[in-house]
Amino acid sequence: MPSDPALQALHAHYQAMPPVAALQLRIASFDDDCLRLQAPLAAHLNDKGCAFGGSLGSLMTLAGWGLVTLRLQRAGLAAEVYVADSSVRYRAPLYADLVAEARLDEGQSWDAAAAALREHGRASLQLQACVRLPDGGIAAEGRARFVAIAGVE
Repeated sequence: MPSDPALQALHAHYQAMPPVAALQLRIASFDDDCLRLQAPLAAHLNDKGCAFGGSLGSLMTLAGWGLVTLRLQRAGLAAEVYVADSSVRYRAPLYADLVAEARLDEGQSWDAAAAALREHGRASLQLQACVRLPDGGIAAEGRARFVAIAGVE
């Protein structure tokens, strides 16, 4: 369990959603620029003995959603965050625990999103995410657009 109260709250929020709790995810790390979530392979096996593609996509989406949520909270902004659209590319089978990481996409700005949220009550952010292979290669990569709506909590 993370020691940071914001990460504890995020973990509790994840666990309060039954489909997410079933993923058995945990917060691996957060450094303001990147949120990493980990889940055990044993809970995500497909019929081929590797990680289920839907689990990879779900974990990347949850990492992106969590990153946006944490960054807005750190900026002192109350907003509800939604995934608006996403795409996933599966590149290689994963035979190890899942570790998804999400970051702000190039050309995007946390400051601009915060300003839009303050001024217009909503903001949109594009994120990139991936699940790495044990050797550092990419098992899956994705992009997602998240929308934050102020005052909804």
